[in-house]
Amino acid sequence: MTVKIHPSAIVDSNAVLGDGCEVGAYSIVGPKVVLGENCWIGNHVNLTGNTTIGNGTKIYHFASIGEAPQDKKYQNEDTKLIIGSNNTIREYCTLNTGTVQGNGETVIGDNNWIMAYVHIAHDCIVGNNIIFANGVTLAGHITVKDWVILGGLVPVHQFCIIGEHAMVGGQTAVAQDIPPYTMASGYRAEPKGVNSEGLKRRGFNAAQIENIKQAYKILYRNGLSYGEAKTFIEEMAVENPELKLYVDFFAQSTRGIIR
Repeated sequence: MTVKIHPSAIVDSNAVLGDGCEVGAYSIVGPKVVLGENCWIGNHVNLTGNTTIGNGTKIYHFASIGEAPQDKKYQNEDTKLIIGSNNTIREYCTLNTGTVQGNGETVIGDNNWIMAYVHIAHDCIVGNNIIFANGVTLAGHITVKDWVILGGLVPVHQFCIIGEHAMVGGQTAVAQDIPPYTMASGYRAEPKGVNSEGLKRRGFNAAQIENIKQAYKILYRNGLSYGEAKTFIEEMAVENPELKLYVDFFAQSTRGIIR
C-alpha cells in the first residue's frame, strides 16, 4: 500500500503515516503526529502536537487537531491527544491536547461520529460509539462514556461525567453529571426518562430495560434522597449486571447529578 499526499500539503519528515493514508490539499501534519493505517485527512486540516490517531479515522476539512489547550496554566508541556480507530471528525472541529494539571492527555475512543464545529477541550476522556451533533462543546476534564448521544449545540461544564447510553437533547446546558441510560433536555439539563429505544437497538432485552426503568424511578421518582437511592440501586445491581453502570457512575460522580 502507499501513502497519498497532495503536493500542496506540508508533512513534517518526522511525522509517521501508516499505509493507505491520504492527506488532502493544504493540510499540515506536524513532527509528533502519528497516523495509523488508512486514515483520510481532508483539505486545510491542521494536525499538530503530540497526537496519535488510530486506523481508519477520517478528518474533514478545516479541522484543528492536537493544538495547545485553551488553559492559561499551560506552559508548552509535551502533553498528548490520543484518538482511536474508525472515527469520523467533521469540518471545523477543534480537539486539544491535555494538561499536566489534568490527565496529561485528551483521549477519544473508537467508532465515534463527531459532527462539524465540535470542540473537545483538554483532558477530556471520550469513550466509544458516541455521537456528538454539530456544535457540541466540551470544557476541560469531562468524561463521556460509551454510546452517549449529545444533540446540537450542547455545552458541557468542566469535570462533568455523562454515563453510558445517555442522550441529551439539543441546546441543553449540562452543568452536573448525567447518570447512565438517562435522557435529558431543557434549558438546564433535567432528567426526562430512560433511553429505551437506544437500549433496544443495542440489544438490551425487555427485562433489562425494565430493571433500568425501576432504577431510574428509585433515583428520580420515589422521593428518596440521593444516598438512599444509591443504596437501593447498588443492592439491585448484585443480581442485575446492567445496573452495575449505575454503581460505577456513583463512585465517580463528583458534581452531583441532574435533577
